[in-house]
Parts: sequence; structure tokens; C-alpha cells
Amino acid sequence: MAIRVCQSRGMATVVLHAVVSVDGFIAGQDDNPGPLFEWYFNGDQPLTGEAGERQHAQFRVSTASAGYTRAFWDSIGATIMGRRLFDLTNGWDANPPAGEHLVVVSHRPKPEGWHPEADVPFFSDVTEAVQESKRRAGDRVVAICAGEVGGQALQLGLVDEVAMDVVPVVMGEGKKYFGGITGQHLLDDPSVVIQGDRVLHLRYPVRR
Repeated sequence: MAIRVCQSRGMATVVLHAVVSVDGFIAGQDDNPGPLFEWYFNGDQPLTGEAGERQHAQFRVSTASAGYTRAFWDSIGATIMGRRLFDLTNGWDANPPAGEHLVVVSHRPKPEGWHPEADVPFFSDVTEAVQESKRRAGDRVVAICAGEVGGQALQLGLVDEVAMDVVPVVMGEGKKYFGGITGQHLLDDPSVVIQGDRVLHLRYPVRR
């Protein structure tokens, strides 16, 4: 299936994204993803080309997953992450897995001395973070990492699409894909349904 990105010319598309269990968790209570990332290593296709070769050299996925994930990652211009993920990953050392720009949502300031050479802004307000990310992304995708910040963005009507890499595991508890979101939020039928090896790639436009 061809990958479609629903966006107007000159406008960034905001996509909420993460790998998720079938019961809606992106990690355990201890932030350990457990088996959720196993599909990144169960194939023979490299996930990225030359630009990301060194950073993601260990990733080998199925042919179906490679075609979808490469296209999605190549479409990303900016990534938004929350403070929890920032602390766990050290902000990917200012080098996000996809896209040129990284924006952080946090009520605490940027750690003193953290990659002073990097243009990585911190915002306490989700709306401001999305606005700045869209400016930086241009007509490309703004990817928001799922969890509390992603759920807040959906609640505020800032998300255009929900992308899920669904892994066939029931975790029972953990960190929720949509964080603490409340109320009902309708999505349209999926624009992408791709079966990989131990993962199902889904993409839902958000109903307006």
C-alpha cells in the first residue's frame, strides 16, 4: 500500500506516533518497552539508508516494515518529545531518530550544559511546541511521541493523524499511548494497514 500523508501544500502534518501493545501501552511502569521493540531486529532489511546508517545500524526489519517505516521516517521534519523521554534518552543527544529538528515539552528548563551547540528549544506549553515544530518542519511531518504530551496534543485538537506500530503482546499495565487523555476522540478509518513480522502498522486520520 502506498503511504499517504494527509496535508495541505505548505502545511506540516502533525502525527502522533509510537510502538504500542494491543492493550494500549508504550512501555511498562518502569519505562521498559519489553518485547515492543523486538520487530526492529527480526528481519533482514536495514531500517535507514546512508544518512542514518551509523545511528540505526543495528535495526533489521521485515521487508514490509522497512518500506513503511523508511517512508514515514523520511517524511519527518521535526519531532516533539516530553521531558520523561528526554531524561530517559538524554534527548537522543540532540540527534532524533528521524527529522532534522527536535523540540521538547517540559516544565523544567533545559539541563545546564546539555549540548549547547544544538538548537533544541524547550516549551512548557504543548500548543507553542507544536506551532514551533510546524514552522521548522515546513511542509513535512511533525512527529509527536505518544504518551502524556501526545495525549495532550490530541486533546487540544493539534493532531492530524495517529500512527501505531501495534505489537501482538498484552502488557496489562504501563505507560499509556494516549497518556491521561479524557473524553471521546473520533478517528477515521485507517489510511494505512500494513502487516509486518510481529507488528501491524496502522495510520488513522483524526476526524475533524
